[in-house]
Formats: sequence, structure tokens, C-alpha cells
Amino acid sequence: MKYLSDYMNDKQTEVFNKYGAFFAFSNKQFEEKKKDGVEYNNLGSGMIAPKENAMLIIQALEYIYNESILLDIKENGIPAIIHRELGNYECQITNDIDEVTEALKDYGITEKQIQNEWDLFYTKCVQNDWF
Repeated sequence: MKYLSDYMNDKQTEVFNKYGAFFAFSNKQFEEKKKDGVEYNNLGSGMIAPKENAMLIIQALEYIYNESILLDIKENGIPAIIHRELGNYECQITNDIDEVTEALKDYGITEKQIQNEWDLFYTKCVQNDWF
């Protein structure tokens, strides 16, 4: 099963290339990648973008994120997404769904929906020794 990032990665790369964004985590990396005469903004998490394109990049990435969520739901369905994230956050070990609830908030998935899938997920974990 794909993760949200699988739906987003290629589209994000296209946006970065189109608008001149890159990642730099040190002054050396920034100096190596910057272009002369271009003013840059730091968009966070190491993403650097030409000032004139910063808002376009933010809007494009937000659109990609939202569209990717819809595609994930369409292809996988909410129960499978909940199970994927319960496993991803190892909830069968921690017995805590708070991180999953937070991670799926943008999907419109509620804590009640997650709780409703918990018993099925946990049973599957026991049957497959996923501990």
C-alpha cells in the first residue's frame, strides 16, 4: 500500500524544478545551489525558493497535499488507511492512537473512526505476530 508521500513526491519535485526551489541545510549548500542575482526566501525545513516564486510554491504544495489525500482515500479507503497508520506508528506496541489521530486529522478521519478499527487491527497484529 502506498503512503501519502508516495502520491506527493513526483509532483512536489516538478514544483521544485519549475519554480527553482531547492533544499539547503548549511550555508555551504546554499552557496553551492544559489543563482547569482536571485533573492531567496527560506520556506522552512531547509527549503529555499526564489522570493518571487515563494507563494506559488506554497500554494502548489498545498494543492498537491490535498489532492494526494483525496487520491489516497479513493485508492485505499479509510479503513485501510487507518490500519496502515496504526501499523506505521506501532500502536499495537504502544497501545496509544494519539499520533495516528493527529496524522489523519487532515484526512477528516476522527478518533472515533480510528477506535472503531482498533480491534480489527489489533486482532490482525496478534494473528500475524506483529509485535
